[in-house]
Amino acid sequence: MTPHQQGNETDHHDDHDHGGSTHRHAHPGAAGQDSQQQNPSQNHGHDHGQDHSTMGHGVDHSGHEQMFRRRFWICLVLSIPVLLYSPTLQEWLGFAMPGFPGSQWLTPLFSVIVFAYGGVPFLQMAWPELRNRQPGMMTLISLAIIVAFIYSLATLVIPNTMGFFWELVTLIDIMLLGHWLEMRSVRQASGALNELAKLMPDTAERLNEDGSVEEVTVSELKSDDKV
Repeated sequence: MTPHQQGNETDHHDDHDHGGSTHRHAHPGAAGQDSQQQNPSQNHGHDHGQDHSTMGHGVDHSGHEQMFRRRFWICLVLSIPVLLYSPTLQEWLGFAMPGFPGSQWLTPLFSVIVFAYGGVPFLQMAWPELRNRQPGMMTLISLAIIVAFIYSLATLVIPNTMGFFWELVTLIDIMLLGHWLEMRSVRQASGALNELAKLMPDTAERLNEDGSVEEVTVSELKSDDKV
């Protein structure tokens, strides 16, 4: 391979990475970029093989999807006692659950479990936003569930107050459901992009300056070529 072809191949990889799905952004680091520039032929195989299978961060989204789905269903089941023994809902819907010794602690107990299992992941994801001083959606969700949780616990020792336990578990369930559906949509969209990437041709017809048409491999194309 001539130096001119090597330069063309390197230029093609730079353009292909930014025009496809910016695969290298998923693996930042100066050392990795230097290695890719030194081995352009290996980069081409990596970009069309491994990176196409993980386009759009499909692996991470798949893991988040499974996590949110599992936590949603578990928290939904744990929320049922909170809703049934909530005095507010009993008054609104006109029903009464049978009482037993310790039944007054069912609502706060299951609310704590739902908060610890379903709410803590939002707190963990909000921490990078706060650390980078870029509050976002996770910060807002965390603020809402923390305020509801702390206030509801305080009502256990403050007389003539009513907690927001059923509102707390309902909010957590809704947030888990929403993020589960979001991650599933992202995964499906990434899968569609992967299928489109498989349709990319291996060769192209390049129009030379003299008007002739030349069939070349995609790796030989440059950014200013006419195809």
